[in-house]
Amino acid sequence: MAMLLACIKRLEAVVEEETETLETRASTDLDGLNRRKSQGLLELTRLTRGLDPTTLDATTAIHLARLRDKLARNQQVVALHLRAMEEIDDTLAKVALAAESDGTYSARRSRGS
Repeated sequence: MAMLLACIKRLEAVVEEETETLETRASTDLDGLNRRKSQGLLELTRLTRGLDPTTLDATTAIHLARLRDKLARNQQVVALHLRAMEEIDDTLAKVALAAESDGTYSARRSRGS
């Protein structure tokens, strides 16, 4: 149980850090945070495979429940961040298309016409 509790605590810290980073728009290594979170989730999956939840001690169960809540919040924040990035990408694509247009099919006419 000690390894499981240590894993949960590490994962809690990473999830909190990523959530806070995204919420505050702090500049940090999001790829590194995401990699650490993925590794922690993989480790947690391996440690809990075949585990009977009724055998968890109270401390581990409490930390696991907190982790679940933190992951739910993290999922909301990550989804919001991704939507914002998609909107920015769409805007940049439209600007790039407008800049590349030579005006051939534009409604505007030149002064000489």
